[in-house]
Amino acid sequence: QYLPECAKIADRMCVIRSTSSKQGAHDQGQYLLHRSYSPRGTIVHPAIGSWIVRHKDRKNTTLPGFVTVGSNPKNASAGFFGAEFQGVPLGSPNEGLKDSKRPNTVSEDDFNRRLAIADALNKDFAAKFKSPDVKSYDTLYDEATKLMKSEDLKAFEISREPSKTRALYGNDRFGQGCLLARRLVEVGVRFIEVALGGWDTHYDNFTKVEARAAVLDKGFSALIKDLDDKGLLDSTLVVIASEFGRTPHIVTEHSNGRDHHPACFSTVMAGAGIRGGTTYGSSDKEGRRPADNAVSIQDFNATIGYALGIDSQKIIHSPSGRPFRMAGAEKDLGVPLKDIFI
Repeated sequence: QYLPECAKIADRMCVIRSTSSKQGAHDQGQYLLHRSYSPRGTIVHPAIGSWIVRHKDRKNTTLPGFVTVGSNPKNASAGFFGAEFQGVPLGSPNEGLKDSKRPNTVSEDDFNRRLAIADALNKDFAAKFKSPDVKSYDTLYDEATKLMKSEDLKAFEISREPSKTRALYGNDRFGQGCLLARRLVEVGVRFIEVALGGWDTHYDNFTKVEARAAVLDKGFSALIKDLDDKGLLDSTLVVIASEFGRTPHIVTEHSNGRDHHPACFSTVMAGAGIRGGTTYGSSDKEGRRPADNAVSIQDFNATIGYALGIDSQKIIHSPSGRPFRMAGAEKDLGVPLKDIFI
């Protein structure tokens, strides 16, 4: 009853009711969700957006391939892929892409002169230190100057949208982030994440979930309808995922709260050939464990890859020569849920 607008677009969605994780703490769970690996002290694994850009390249060569909105900046990390595949973390959808325009106090001639000086210094440094990291940062700065001149930069300016459209998404950070995501899809950004926190309901679960669900309901349903109206939904995968679920029982000593429950929870996929109006998997009658078709985080991410035409089990080596895959380590290797596609 808390998601009435999402109910109206259920024919576009598949609810995966048997998602399961082995991580029950926020930081570790978020890391696994975004990277298909558990955290290690010896390496930082690439976020899923970086994997997608690495496999598919950027569609729009003057814009970032990977953007996060309102998320922890760590979730935009390219890890050992380096700066070339780094995501761009935006704190607020209303601020546009900061520091992407030449200041009015600097003329174009002066700006180009400064770039030439920096270029000369960088060439000496790069000649002395022949490191892939140095080269990737050099490439990143070149792309940043191209971005400043791109006409598509205006896609980050949601103020250009009619007030009626902005209202449909909800006047909050998540809803406006979903609107920004639609604008970025239109100009060819490969991967956009929009975060909605506030679900950690150890206390007062029922009040908090109703309030958070209202925000999710408006923003997500507006995004699905808008993409569909513009003919973009069939080529765009939209997902809802969290690092874990909540206990199916109420923790009375926490004043009607629910604690962390990674063993079984639900996720959603829509668009991009997903068979809508369906569910996949199920839980036991109390919602504690998957009853059939358990879906790991690695399976979930492998399914994202499959929808995008990516072989998520393809090995890419780190600079030290270690093998890694978008679908996770060999012992936990994810398998795409092909049955949920048309």
